[in-house]
This record gives sequence, structure tokens and C-alpha cells, in this order.
Amino acid sequence: MNGAAYLSIIRPVNSIVAGLAGILATIIATSSVPAEFIWIFLIILAVTGAGNVINDYYDREIDAINQPARPIPSGKITSGHALIYAVFLFFFGNGIAILFTPISIASIAVINSILLWLYAAFLKTTPLIGNISVSYLASSIFLFGGAINGISGIVSVLPIAGATFGVMLARELIKDCEDIPGDKEHGARTFPLLYGIRATLLLAFASTCIGVIMSLFLFYRWGTSYLVAIVLIDMIILYGALRGLSANSSEEIIRTKSSKIIKAGMFASLLVFLLSAVLL
Repeated sequence: MNGAAYLSIIRPVNSIVAGLAGILATIIATSSVPAEFIWIFLIILAVTGAGNVINDYYDREIDAINQPARPIPSGKITSGHALIYAVFLFFFGNGIAILFTPISIASIAVINSILLWLYAAFLKTTPLIGNISVSYLASSIFLFGGAINGISGIVSVLPIAGATFGVMLARELIKDCEDIPGDKEHGARTFPLLYGIRATLLLAFASTCIGVIMSLFLFYRWGTSYLVAIVLIDMIILYGALRGLSANSSEEIIRTKSSKIIKAGMFASLLVFLLSAVLL
């Protein structure tokens, strides 16, 4: 058994950051650190990891072209074992949600688990709908954390969820542009394959702008210090999206490092949200 491969396939950094984002959402919604935070972290970690595994399972042929070093195409994990691993992680995460958290949180966990599987199996190759699905899943982490405080908690994290949705949608569209060779080889119907790179990158930039605007709404809650910090991060995210606009091919969009810059900006924004929730 290749333990490193089983760790790698869940994309541990992304999964841990997702779990921490859920805790952040509970802090913002309740202005405290509720006792359930450990369950929220474990649920999001497990379900996010399961989603990454099932995504790699269905993408194994495309990844053999686009990302041959991934655990399944490289032979470090068999596709059958990956499927079993994904099912285990889904049951583990949802089991914790059902047993130890309110029905509002458990419901989101179950719905998101179903959507993650549907996304990997069917929706990912559906133009734009697949991108919207995964962007919702990313932003719903904040709804998940806010749900611990009911409707008012969900409302309190809507600006962050909206900002995450907009920027995540932009990054997903840019990644589709990067993956054109493998997607074309396997007959995928992604947005850039149907409508072209230029239209896709323009849509990604527009979505980035919407996300940036949403991030500014929390000024009413955290004041000038937050505004200054988030504007600096927003400039990094906008820079990443602008760099992508110059590309005319998948090779060029990869060279711009647009998606990586946006990802770095997203991680930095989480830090700003956390510090603001704790200090302001």
C-alpha cells in the first residue's frame, strides 16, 4: 500500500484549507469558536477529500494526458481501490455529520456529497454547469459553517460565499482552458472547446470582478482595516485574471500562471477573513 499516494489523491492541502474555511465560517457566524468546530473540520476534510478522489477516478484517462503523475494514471493507486477509498471517505464524513451536528449541517453535507459524485461522473463535462457546480461546492463551505447558527448564520457569511463563488468560477474556467488538449482527446464538451478561449477568459474575468465586489461588502462589518487588506488581495486576484486575458492557447494560459496566481490570492483572502473575524 502506497500511503503517500493515498494522501496525495485527496489533495491534502486543499482539503485541510477547506476544513479551516469551515471553521472560519463558524467563527464569523457565531463570533466564537463553537464546540462543534472539530466535527465541522473533519466532515469538510473527509467529504472534500472524497470528492477529490472520485474526481480522479472518473478523470483517470484524461489525467493520463494532462497530469500523468497523478496517483491513478501513474499506477500508484488502482482505479478500483480509489473508488473504494472515495466511498469510505464519503460515509465517514456524512456519518459524523448525521451523528454529531445539527440537521442543517448534516443536510448540506449529504447534498454536497451527492453533488460531488454527480459532478465527477456527469456534470464536469457539461459546459458551464459543471463549472458552476464546483464553484458552488467551494463557496458552500462557508454556508456549511454558518449553518451552525441557523439562517442568520448563513446570511452573515453570504458575502464570503459569494466572493468565493465568483473567483472560483473564474479559476475553473481558466483551468478548462489549460486542459483543452486532454479534454479534446476524450471528447469533453467544456466551455472553451465550445465557445473558444477568448470568450472563456472574458467570462472568467467578469466572474472575478463579481467575486471581488462581493468581498468588499464585509466593509460594513469589519471597517477600514479589513477594506485595505482585502483590496490588496483583490488586486492580486485581478492581476491573475488579467494575465490570462493575453493568452490565445492552452500552452499560453499555462505560461501566464493565471490560475496559480488566483489560487494564491484565494488562500491569502482566507487569512484576511480569519484575522478580521478574530481581531476586528
